[in-house]
Amino acid sequence: MGVAGCGKSAVGTALAATLGAIFVEGDQLHPPENVARMASGEPLTDQLREGWLDAIGERIVMSVGQGEGVVAACSALKRSYRERLSSFCPEIVFLYLKIDAATARRRVASRKGHFMPASLVDSQFAILEPPAADERALTLDARRPVDELVAATVGQMR
Repeated sequence: MGVAGCGKSAVGTALAATLGAIFVEGDQLHPPENVARMASGEPLTDQLREGWLDAIGERIVMSVGQGEGVVAACSALKRSYRERLSSFCPEIVFLYLKIDAATARRRVASRKGHFMPASLVDSQFAILEPPAADERALTLDARRPVDELVAATVGQMR
């Protein structure tokens, strides 16, 4: 979890491979209307995120029900979003990839072929609620190399 540009997809893909789990790319579960809205520079509202969060939660539950490990990439910027996802799978652990706004903007601006413009990074920081101490979450510095983030995650989860 984290803002755009923090490395959710890169870390999630590598973590899933390391754990022998499947990877769910949350961005692929957005309805077309959400993608179009973001592509035009408009941030999503809580209401527009509800169905998307449910789709991710349902995908996680389906995989867990089939005995598969799952790593999902999802911004999960607010506590209420994480609570919604946890309602599908209470054992879920969030990995918060913490990053500063300048680095996130630079990373998003350099991406090719992604619908999220760098202009929306600030709107994500505006609503970001980092995980609290009572949430099942690990926090790591997203500026670290992917392999270090994966190793640190695996080490902390054990």
